[in-house]
Amino acid sequence: MNIVANWSYPTAIKMGRGRIKELADACKSLGMKKPLLITDRGLAPMAITQTALEVLEEAGLGRALFADVDPNPNEKNLEAGIKAYKDGGHDGVVAFGGGSGLDLGKCVAFMAGQTRPVWDFEDIGDWWTRANSDAIAPIVAVPTTAGTGSEVGRASVITNSETHVKKIIFHPKFLPGVVICDPELTVGMPKMITAGTGMDAFAHCLEAYSSPFYHPMSQGIALEGMRLVKEFLPRAYKDGTDIEARTNMMSAAAMGATAFQKGLGAIHALSHPIGAVYNTHHGMTNAVVMPPVLKFNRHVIEDRIERAAAYLGIADGFDGFYDYVLALRAELNVPANLTAMGIANDRIDELSAMAIEDPSAGGNPVKMTLENTKQLFADCF
Repeated sequence: MNIVANWSYPTAIKMGRGRIKELADACKSLGMKKPLLITDRGLAPMAITQTALEVLEEAGLGRALFADVDPNPNEKNLEAGIKAYKDGGHDGVVAFGGGSGLDLGKCVAFMAGQTRPVWDFEDIGDWWTRANSDAIAPIVAVPTTAGTGSEVGRASVITNSETHVKKIIFHPKFLPGVVICDPELTVGMPKMITAGTGMDAFAHCLEAYSSPFYHPMSQGIALEGMRLVKEFLPRAYKDGTDIEARTNMMSAAAMGATAFQKGLGAIHALSHPIGAVYNTHHGMTNAVVMPPVLKFNRHVIEDRIERAAAYLGIADGFDGFYDYVLALRAELNVPANLTAMGIANDRIDELSAMAIEDPSAGGNPVKMTLENTKQLFADCF
């Protein structure tokens, strides 16, 4: 079954195998003549990246690459990227990769024309209005994983290398002008990354769905996103060349990030500090803390999760949904808890203080306090 589609919600998305061939046209449609392709170190030498550079070069758009990007990108990577962008005289960015390449690429396009430091644009109140929006360069996003959904996001997560705190940098124009979702780019993903990124997409959908804010469009998208993960993540994990499964997981990833405009919650509030301090894989960390967070929120979300379970074809309401999450984690070889992930429980106070300050905490159905968050962390070990 060959799935091909063009969408313009929340932005122009070109979905389907082989569509990386349309990369140069996408750049030209946004007025780029000399794009800079930004990705992470691991992806830089890979065939999929070289193919993308060839598509650009053959169309007369040059062959410029910046790949000095850490797994959790920080302001030093950002400064280096901006320098490469300016030195090369570029006029747009192709953000290419998983969350790190996409986030840094978007942030370079945003910051290259700004005069204030990046931390002035943190997602607090209306800080984004401080930016000169006319100076933001156009962005084409090309995801190579199916998880973060950063390709359809209006923000980037940048880690402060001094404080090890992940900061969400926001502006409406972070949203790429064109997204190319080519499932063939995800075929070579290692099993662990398929599992971790897939569980990230599931966490986005689950938390958006559970968030108390009013946004029925996000609610519906989150519900169907969970269904796609349930049906297709085990298939993609079992057989990485299953293009139908890979395509549907790319859809689920984009849906998760579209849905979480409604809000995230404690899963992300816990996993952001863990990732910043211990450099763990974000999606895998989400998967590890998911069951304790479900229990933590149970008394508020039970009715809502019962409705989700019914839609997903899961019997026994909340308990059935909880058991399904445990079974899915086991099928994907997710570590049982943070201890199994190799993390010691000697910094709970520090992590809890970081978690309640995380922007995701505000979307949790149960108000997160220092005390209940310390207990929640303890339950994750």
